[in-house]
Amino acid sequence: MENFVFQNPTRILFGRGQIAALATELPADARVLLLAGGGSIKENGVHAQVVKALGARTVREFWGVEANPDYDTLMRAVEIVKTEKLDWILPVGGGSVLDGAKFVAAAALYDRDPWTILTTRAAHVTAALPIGAVLTLPATGSEANGASVVSRRAIKEKLAFISPHVFPRFSILDPETTFSLPTRQVANGIGDAFCHVIEQYLTFPAHARVQDRFAEGILRTLVEIGPRTLSHPTDYDTRANFVWAATTALNGWISVGVPQDWATHIIGHELTALHGIDHARTLAIVLPELLNAERVAKRAKLLQYAERVWDLRDGSEDARIDAAIAKTRAFYESLGIKTRLADYDVPVATAAEVARRLAARGMSAFGDRGLITPAKVEHILRAAA
Repeated sequence: MENFVFQNPTRILFGRGQIAALATELPADARVLLLAGGGSIKENGVHAQVVKALGARTVREFWGVEANPDYDTLMRAVEIVKTEKLDWILPVGGGSVLDGAKFVAAAALYDRDPWTILTTRAAHVTAALPIGAVLTLPATGSEANGASVVSRRAIKEKLAFISPHVFPRFSILDPETTFSLPTRQVANGIGDAFCHVIEQYLTFPAHARVQDRFAEGILRTLVEIGPRTLSHPTDYDTRANFVWAATTALNGWISVGVPQDWATHIIGHELTALHGIDHARTLAIVLPELLNAERVAKRAKLLQYAERVWDLRDGSEDARIDAAIAKTRAFYESLGIKTRLADYDVPVATAAEVARRLAARGMSAFGDRGLITPAKVEHILRAAA
């Protein structure tokens, strides 16, 4: 893919060498908090490119944002922003760093307990500092949406908030910055993006042909290029298509005018909070059994998914649904992502604990039709054991 610019409202600068655009995308007088993870951006040269592009601007660096960014870590960043009167947030890293930046940007201007940004269903976020981003790990689509997920390990919680105020003003996506990623992280990114599409597509028919075809195209692309980008990590064209697929999976295009589910994510977040399992791997555990448990409610779209994504046209309807679910599981396994709780040494008793936690949080009926109850969650996780 050649270099291009896309705006949705996030302005995306895509392609080789685009990090240099920081010099013009950020105001010359910006006071910047550079938010980063564990240090890989220094090893692969991204940090040096960012520093060069930032020039003489005031920059304060904050390192140590975790995968599944931790609330207590992010609150330290918030204090730096307030103390030093910084006015731009620049995450450089993957989706977790971007998610963390969104929380920092909102919390820095929030006049209540910042934890309520995450615990209040209708978060009272009315303003946020502007965010620009340099993405180095495709997965979450956080570079082009207003969603953020934050963990609070001290109390074993993982919660989300959504606000139009935390859309990045711009995001830079240079596929070459992802070449040095560990195989596990790339596989997780593919699996995460795949489930993002499923959550917006595999619900019930809404006569949205354009969105369906968009979604099916992204799914087929991920199936086609996923294994190849794992085995050929420096193939620019393959990796560029993966990076763009991950963005389009959650930038709002395919969700317009259609029902959405997100039950797999809600359940998966609990597995991460309780057992520290990688986010994408929790989705791989939950998704096949959730589809099986919802095969009646999702029947029409499961049959469409079987035909259009997996080319399954022969046999009975039930046989095609079985085969589509089996292929979904096999796809995750082909990426090296295991799909059973036992693969992560998680006891079956976790099924009841997740159900209890969701019930305590008032999650009594969720999913695209409101059919996922705590009891059904327990059934799904027991089946995934």
